[in-house]
Amino acid sequence: MSDLWVFGYGSLMWRPGFDYEQSCIARLEGYHRSLCIYSHVYRGSPECPGLVLGLDDEGTAMGRAFRVKAENREPVIEYLREREQVTSVYVEHYGTLTLLDGSNRQVEAVTYIADQQHEQYAGKLSIEDQVRFVLQGKGIAGPNIDYVTNTVDHLKEISIEDPDLFALCDRLRGN
Repeated sequence: MSDLWVFGYGSLMWRPGFDYEQSCIARLEGYHRSLCIYSHVYRGSPECPGLVLGLDDEGTAMGRAFRVKAENREPVIEYLREREQVTSVYVEHYGTLTLLDGSNRQVEAVTYIADQQHEQYAGKLSIEDQVRFVLQGKGIAGPNIDYVTNTVDHLKEISIEDPDLFALCDRLRGN
């Protein structure tokens, strides 16, 4: 059995919740990071949904790749499924990442993409609607605004640009 690579583009980047051997910036082609998921558990409720990130079709997603030892592969997959598929709005997906650690090596990695057929799929919302959902959302993991600001702070810390998410965060912070 080989090592497992995991691609994080949201909270997995700054709070993976599993042990890993290596971490680096990586690029995934064919998807982009988007606040396109209504959160009914972690950052909202069915009555008052928040808004969380998903990988949506087209574009390029920059994030963090984690290499997990082969012997930890199954427990980490089990953990990720429990965490990411609590309402089945994400589809487990294996895609090719380019590691941006100087090697430009390509690896197969597991990640979770938005299920566009799921009732929690929000699609592309206006910045006004995004602000409204983020400000109202609060779930078992806390206020939705904390999720967005933590993600933006981490993206800036690791020098990943995301102009749309940064603009939303500026609005949320009143800048």
